[in-house]
Amino acid sequence: MSPGNFSTIQRVAYEFTGIQLSDHKKNMVYSRLARRLRDLDLNDFNAYCKILQLSDHPEHNEFINAITTNLTSFFRENHHFDYLKNTAIAAVVKKHKSDKRIRIWSAGCSVGEEPYSIAMVVKEIIDNDWDTKILATDLDSNVVAHGAAGIYDCARIESISVDRKNKWFSKEPGGSHVKVKNELRELITFKQLNLLESWPMRGPFDIIFCRNVVIYFDKDTQRVLFDRYADMLVDGGYLFIGHSETLNKVTDRFQSLGKTMYQKIK
Repeated sequence: MSPGNFSTIQRVAYEFTGIQLSDHKKNMVYSRLARRLRDLDLNDFNAYCKILQLSDHPEHNEFINAITTNLTSFFRENHHFDYLKNTAIAAVVKKHKSDKRIRIWSAGCSVGEEPYSIAMVVKEIIDNDWDTKILATDLDSNVVAHGAAGIYDCARIESISVDRKNKWFSKEPGGSHVKVKNELRELITFKQLNLLESWPMRGPFDIIFCRNVVIYFDKDTQRVLFDRYADMLVDGGYLFIGHSETLNKVTDRFQSLGKTMYQKIK
């Protein structure tokens, strides 16, 4: 992969997704895209870059899936879920006690462990007569499909309490995998979505999780994205971002609650 090839890949990645691939990502990009060259029976990156620059080529989606990072786990950054359980949901319930409607969005849901963690907390607190829906979206169509299937290696749920394991998961034939129970899965709608394109949903949402997503975007892109999130949230709605992210000097539409948790200013 020549420097020119990598420059083309950086440019195309930014155009397609808003993701900025820094120079130190070159080895990662090489290892991931080399598989695509093998699958396409291409001899070099020159040929692959030519494909990327074609309009509406099927490889565009595979390229996006390949370069997207999908590190996740159940109840990752557990303090967010403690706050969700002890404070945020209680505030939302109080706000919606007349219409009993709650909407939550997991933006950048990866293979689904974040939205399922949210759903567990919600089901353990909110009565079944509430109209509760969770939207889970990601740029990578493969991880969206994985999340919708709700099947995970048993090792993925080792950190979850025994009570939650028994309540929300069932063993798959063979014993090496578990499946999320339908009662939890029915709360969540999984969709492929590029955050930088138009959003088909109307909202408004009470809570948005967008964690470890904007670290790949430049500041201008972050400003646009967080402004759109603010527009999509109810007044006083909650936004959770990743541990290495901040809204400082990006937007003034949220107040910090500490530990990368924010509330939309009314």
